[in-house]
Amino acid sequence: MQTRNIFVVAAVAALTAASAQAQTSAFVNQDTISDTIDDLRDDVADDLKRDVDAFGNEGRPLGFTGSLAARANIASGNSDTKDVGLGANFGYFDGLNGHEFALSYAYSEDSDAAETNRLMLGYDYTRELNSSVYAYGKISYIDDKFGSYTKDTFAGVGLGYRVFNDPAMQWSIAAGPGFRWAEDDNGDSYDEFAASISSDYLYRINATTLFTNDTDVIWSDTDTYVSNDMAISVAMTDTLSLRGSILTQYHTDPLEGKKSTDNTYGLAIVYSIH
Repeated sequence: MQTRNIFVVAAVAALTAASAQAQTSAFVNQDTISDTIDDLRDDVADDLKRDVDAFGNEGRPLGFTGSLAARANIASGNSDTKDVGLGANFGYFDGLNGHEFALSYAYSEDSDAAETNRLMLGYDYTRELNSSVYAYGKISYIDDKFGSYTKDTFAGVGLGYRVFNDPAMQWSIAAGPGFRWAEDDNGDSYDEFAASISSDYLYRINATTLFTNDTDVIWSDTDTYVSNDMAISVAMTDTLSLRGSILTQYHTDPLEGKKSTDNTYGLAIVYSIH
């Protein structure tokens, strides 16, 4: 089976509709940007890092891969708004060990009042154990000036298993322990054990259309976080695809005044490096 890694390079006509103001934690992939239901904005950060046909290292090309994404919306007149974002993703694979670095930054303001100011950093290491099992380690950091957790760091390790791995369908599950260091918007700090479970599913509808559904559950004593990212990708050329997605985020214990559920709808152009 021949597979490839998909990286987002530019997003167009992205529609973000957030049902509430549930905030992002360090357990989220580098690709999660949440706004209010009234916001309509271009968004590349949601699709920063979504590999749609390879889990772990399988199918990765040898050597370096990467992508860079940027967006900017500025309006003046009756309404003065600014919305900028930057995303970068770089990886290296030597045939057995895989390394992945990711960065995402988003900033927006309305009438000189900042609404979003979020930096997300991540590093993933994966090592193939056999054709079905892989090991992983990950570190992620979020600095979110307007989130429930203004600073959030997560480090974890675990094992992944490919339940199905053929050209038509792929399903991978992974789990492992971790640790969390966080500071919330009230100034309280948390240092605690955490555990993660994830599921990545892909179904090839036809030669040009893919359906994916990725689910992550992170448990810690302070909060349990659930994320589900469902998408359909349609290939337009050998390197360009159109992706429509729905991202749902849920926190069991948001801060007072914050809602628990957030929904994000996106439409993006995806560039494939393979």
